Amino acid sequence: MSNPPMYGELAPLDREAHKNLKLDTAKAVVGQVADQNSVFLAAVEFADACREYPVVFVRAGEGADGKPQVAPLAVLGLKPGSNLFVDGDKWTGNYVPAYVRRYPFAMARLDGNANTLAVCIDSKWAGFNEATGEALFKDGEPTEFLQNARAFLENYEQEAERTRLICNLLVELDLLLDMRFEATLPGGEKIDVEGFLAVDEKKYSELADDKVLQLHRNGLIALIEMHRLSMTNMNRLAARYAA
Repeated sequence: MSNPPMYGELAPLDREAHKNLKLDTAKAVVGQVADQNSVFLAAVEFADACREYPVVFVRAGEGADGKPQVAPLAVLGLKPGSNLFVDGDKWTGNYVPAYVRRYPFAMARLDGNANTLAVCIDSKWAGFNEATGEALFKDGEPTEFLQNARAFLENYEQEAERTRLICNLLVELDLLLDMRFEATLPGGEKIDVEGFLAVDEKKYSELADDKVLQLHRNGLIALIEMHRLSMTNMNRLAARYAA
């Protein structure tokens, strides 16, 4: 089982091994993402995220069918290892992506059982202990706190799968193009960000009517417009970096 960005070591939650485990929810988690300049963003989050983060796409390997896949990201910084929305233990943005909010929980496929998703925890997270906080189990059964966490994770996975299907359609229509962002800061420092994809404006404007209808019926027209609008936030990120 691989550890996604932000996580130290994922471990499947076990009602026996973790029967006395508690989570100190007062312990801030945003420090875990202080060195991440982007995080995965589900399509359902575009409306909130596009107001302050650039929403871009990146290549994400190949699917089971061998076709290329892409994934959307919220850009949080203009340099590797830099998150401009974390200040100590505070998140300074108005919207916190669900990828961050689910921590220290996650769902993952167990080794040797690719079809089964298990609730996992970051076993390295200092907020887990057996003394104080929200109990995960009581009398061998999940507490309401853990049930709510699981419901959040299940919804997150459903939205991630919906996002994957949406991105597959963007790839199928060949609507994404390699892009780069360049800026010169007031002090003369130059910033050059590349390695991301954005909607190809020319191809988008030349889409046949039946393809436009297909996008509309799949809810992509609104998502594309949110993505396009969000790209103006690159300049805001540069200003935040300069400040």
